[in-house]
Parts: sequence; C-alpha cells; structure tokens
Amino acid sequence: MAAAPARRDASPSDVSPAASAAVPDLVPFSTSGSACRGAARGVPARFSAPFRTSRPAERGVPEHDRFRPLSSAAAVVSPVARLRGLKPDWISDPKVWRTEVLAGLVVALALIPEAISFSIIAGVDPAIGLFASFTMAVVISIVGGRRAMISAATGAVALVIAPLNREHGFGYLVAAVVLAGVFQVVLGALGVAKLMRFIPRSVMVGFVNSLAILIFMAQIPEMRDVPWAVYPLIAAGLVLMVFFPKVTTVIPAPLVSIVILTVITVGAAIAVPTVGDKGELPSSLPVPGLPDVPFTLDTLTTIAPYAFAMALVGLMESLMTAKLVDDITDTRSNKTRESIGQGIANIVTGFFGGMGGCAMIGQTMINVKVSGARTRVSTFLAGAFLMVLCIVFGSVVSDIPMAALVAVMVMVSFATFDWHSIAPRTLRRMPAGEIAVMVITVAAVVATHNLAIGVVLGSITAMVVFAKRVAHLAEVTAVVDPDGETVVYRVTGELFFASSNDLVGQFDYATDPDRVVIDLSSAHIWDASSVAALDAIETKYARRGKTVEITGLNTPSARLHGRLSGELTAGH
Repeated sequence: MAAAPARRDASPSDVSPAASAAVPDLVPFSTSGSACRGAARGVPARFSAPFRTSRPAERGVPEHDRFRPLSSAAAVVSPVARLRGLKPDWISDPKVWRTEVLAGLVVALALIPEAISFSIIAGVDPAIGLFASFTMAVVISIVGGRRAMISAATGAVALVIAPLNREHGFGYLVAAVVLAGVFQVVLGALGVAKLMRFIPRSVMVGFVNSLAILIFMAQIPEMRDVPWAVYPLIAAGLVLMVFFPKVTTVIPAPLVSIVILTVITVGAAIAVPTVGDKGELPSSLPVPGLPDVPFTLDTLTTIAPYAFAMALVGLMESLMTAKLVDDITDTRSNKTRESIGQGIANIVTGFFGGMGGCAMIGQTMINVKVSGARTRVSTFLAGAFLMVLCIVFGSVVSDIPMAALVAVMVMVSFATFDWHSIAPRTLRRMPAGEIAVMVITVAAVVATHNLAIGVVLGSITAMVVFAKRVAHLAEVTAVVDPDGETVVYRVTGELFFASSNDLVGQFDYATDPDRVVIDLSSAHIWDASSVAALDAIETKYARRGKTVEITGLNTPSARLHGRLSGELTAGH
C-alpha cells in the first residue's frame, strides 16, 4: 500500500485566485498590522488574525458556540448593536436608579422654598422662579458638561436682574435672560472655561468655605421670630440626618427627615411656618413665548449691561461649582460644554418666561455629597419632580415645615465647609500668603453676598502674592576679570514686570570697571518691563562713562529686546 502523503497546512500561496474570488470573505493570514487589525473590508480583527488566544466563555456560552462561520453578514454591525454598545453600565443597575430618583426628589423639595425666595429678591411672582428652576434643571441635564450638577434660579442672578425689573418691568427682565444666554454661548465657544486653570487652590478653598457660611446665614431668618417648636424640629432633623445613614443608606437621610417632620407637624397640628407660607405654587406648566418688549436698539442698550453681568456671574458660579464637583467625585467635566449649556438653558428659560439662573452650589451639594447622585438622571428628575410636586401635590408640599428644609441646608453647610483648612496644624504649615488669599476671599463673599466678587478679589490677591514671591527669583552673580578691567554679571531666572525692578538694584554702578558684561544665557525676557530695566541699567552705567554689553540672549528674548530697546523711554 502506498504511504499517505504528509499532511500540511494550507498557506496563502495554496489558495488559487479563482478560489479566493469564489469565497469573497476569505481573508489571507498575515502578520502585518493592517491585517491583524481587520483592515480588509471591515472584517473584525478577531477573524483576520492568524490566531488568537483562548478567552473564557462569557455569560455561560461555550467558546466554540460563540463564533459562527465567517460571512459578509457577520462583518456588519447593526445600528441596534451600536446603540447597545453606547449604553452606560449604570442603566441596568437598580441601585443607581434608586439613588438618582431619590436624590432628584430631595433636591426638588429643597428647591421649592429656595426658588420662591429668589423670586422675591428679583421682585417677580414665585411661579417665575419655580418655572426657571424647572427649565434650567431639565435643559442643563441634557446639554450640560457636568453630570449631577443642579442648575436653577439663584440668588446671585436675582440680585443682578432685580434693578432691571424694578426700573423697566418684567418684559425687559425676560429679554435680558435670553441675551445673557446668548452671551454665555459666545463666551463658552471662545473658551472662557480655560480661565479656570488660573484660579489657585487657596481661592477655591475660600470659595467653598464662604459658600458654606452663606448657606448657613441664609437659614438664620427662618430661625428668627418663629414659634418655639421650630427649634426642636430643626434639632430633630439634624439628628435624623446624622444617625439615619448608620441604619441604612437605601433612602437619603434628608428625604427621611423631611417626611418624618412633615408627618409630625401635620399629625400633631403644630403651628410652624411652612412652604406654603412662602408663596402660592403654580398650577400649570409654563408656556413659551417672546419677551413683551420693543425690539429696538434702545431696548438692547438697556438690557445689555444687565445681561452681560448675569452671564459672567452665572458662568463663574457654574464653573466653580463644576470644579468643586470634579474634586468631590474624582471625575472630570467638560467645562466648555457646561458654559455653552448654561447659555442654552438660559435662552430656553427666557422664552418660557423664567428669571434665569445658573448652577446652585447648595442644591448640588445635596445631590452629590449628601444623596450620592452621580448621573444626569438626578438633575433631570429634580426639575421634573419640581413641577410635579407643585402642580399635582401642591397642597401636600405646602404643608412641609420650613424647619425640615432649614435642617437640610444647615447639614449641607457643615458638610460643605472645609474644616481641615482652618485646623491649627494646617494653619501652622500653610504659607501666610495662602492664608491671606483664603481669608480675603471669604471676607469679600460674606460682606457682599456675591460669590463672583469674592473669587475675583481672591484671584487678584493671589496674583499680587505670587508676583511678590517671584520678584526676587532673578539671581545676579558678579565675577571680575583678573585684569580688573571687566566685570561679568550672570543673571539667572525669569525677567518680567515683578522681577525687573529688583534687577536694577543688584548692580554696583559706582565701583564697577569701565566694561560691564551682562550674561543672560540662563535668563529669559518676558515683557517690556524687563527690556526697560535693562535700558535703565545701561543708562546708569553710561552716565558714569562705562559701557554695557548684553550677551547670551535666546532667540525670543533677543527678538523682544531688539524690538523694544531704546524705544520705551523716547520723549522722556
């Protein structure tokens, strides 16, 4: 019997062109990167590679049953499969949904008295503030760049637009809200969010601490001239929120506190201030429309200053809040998208007759830090629940005692304050300049009740402290030649407006020899102040009949020096 031919594996050369044409999905084995990546006609990489390592069976399906013969249909991913691949993991997690839903409900309950109070500050009907909170929260949950952050009607915005409403009427207020939204979209597109990188940590700590103080101070009026029963109710609410999480975290402690205190006051008929005392809740959804103002240049010039101020204040508070949430959740947000999203939300709010708004730091802390929310669902539901509670359950919500909401906000203020920043050990180690920046930020915010002003003053103070600190970073060392006819000054460091004045005083103009060399090979010239300082040094030596030679300039420094030297003191 003839021996059977030796068995060998087929190679790419064994496959005839005709066979390849007959089987269009056949992909030759290759060790090249393109083939291994499945570049041939969109075939997935796992089919085009010459071999693959074995993987454990997934979801109980045996390895050999998970792969079908290669065909053109297998290489095409259906749109449904693509959408399924984009689905976040938390969508199918019931625990996440429970947390987000309950967090949204707690925030909605806390939003009602806040929105009504801010409406009073702006001089508009309470329904206007509630409508603004509804539209801001719903819209920003879709277009915003920071998940779980709450945007609604705020006191800062109310303070900005209140004078416009008093002097020109509600129609002008609505028009200003729309224009402010347009400004925010433009500023966001121009990259204003990138300026956040220049806000130092000491300003951020001062911002957080002043915010906590403002939240607490806002509750003080609710504790003055009230029935004695308010105080034990507040204390009971605080006790519930401190100890209930030790029992279970399934239900947010603030929600439990609000429900229990409401049941107690209603059941026992305790006469205490309630949400209903703040104002009448709306009974229908807002209707879109155009601002009732003449569309003229005079109108634009009237509303533009208020709109621009509102845009700046809203963006600053929103971006600072987004950065704070980033730190708390250890995640990153898209601040450019958030800036544009705030503008879109204000435009929509204006067309629905709302008073506008921005990120609410206190409510965001309730949502993120107290209730544990992390997704856009809680933000959306906060707005949706707000309208449902007002329209459907208005009578029930009106019975909620203000003491319950005061207790929630007091807890938020204590949780928000950075207690570590004022610990004696921290203060001993912290540079005095950093402490000064933090204190000035807090003092400015508490004095003006305006977070934006505090951040601006704190940032300016930080710049001054920094400039003073780096003013002495330019070091000058002198070496005299053995012959005594030349002195070489070697300058090391960065030369700019803060260090240039200090530079001029580090030369010995009277006793130096007639030839002076300034070596800048280890320095860099940043601005005109430094060029002017070098010119002043040359002038001082020239008055004594001495010559100065500047050497070692790098290309950018040489270009700047050559362009400005001798020109900065012309005519003087």
